[in-house]
Amino acid sequence: MRMKNHPPKTINVYLTLDQLVIQGYFNPHDPAPIYKRQLSRQFELYIMETVALFKRYDVIFYKFKYVNEIDKQYAEPLMYAIRRHFTELKEDRIKTFKEYKRRNIMMLAAGILIVTLFHILIPMVLTSDKGISSAVSNSIDIFSWVILWHPIDELVFNWNPNLVKINVFNKLATAELIIIENEKKATVDNSTLRVVA
Repeated sequence: MRMKNHPPKTINVYLTLDQLVIQGYFNPHDPAPIYKRQLSRQFELYIMETVALFKRYDVIFYKFKYVNEIDKQYAEPLMYAIRRHFTELKEDRIKTFKEYKRRNIMMLAAGILIVTLFHILIPMVLTSDKGISSAVSNSIDIFSWVILWHPIDELVFNWNPNLVKINVFNKLATAELIIIENEKKATVDNSTLRVVA
């Protein structure tokens, strides 16, 4: 039975522009200006939990709520800091993925070379006794599967988690910003950084 294609959905990451709340978005030990500061681990986890059900073609928006014009001025530097953070995470993940592919391709090439040498050299050495030759040949076949299985498994089946992470980081680094004027004063639960109306 064919699965129906679901239309892409919109994922909104809600944040409050408030001088006191914004301080919790960043590493408290980073003295840099807002747009250059490191995001706090708690804030990053909040964003990642918000987009946990993200699918490939979904659209992400950052929705910043503010109460007064003074707080509105923090939107641009905060957005810059968020984009810079996830761009760096994406670049790190791409490097890790390239290293992952290179390592597994080298392991596979080395494994194929070793298996080929064993299959060529061992039968040339063991020609006298057919029983021993057969046992050694079977052992080489088992050894071949063992040495080749891991890199093949990694290269064929385990690419997707890396690509998914790269895609999520890319979406978070390029997502659009929507600024919402909030008529009622917003309060924030500091334990989760979730905006409460």
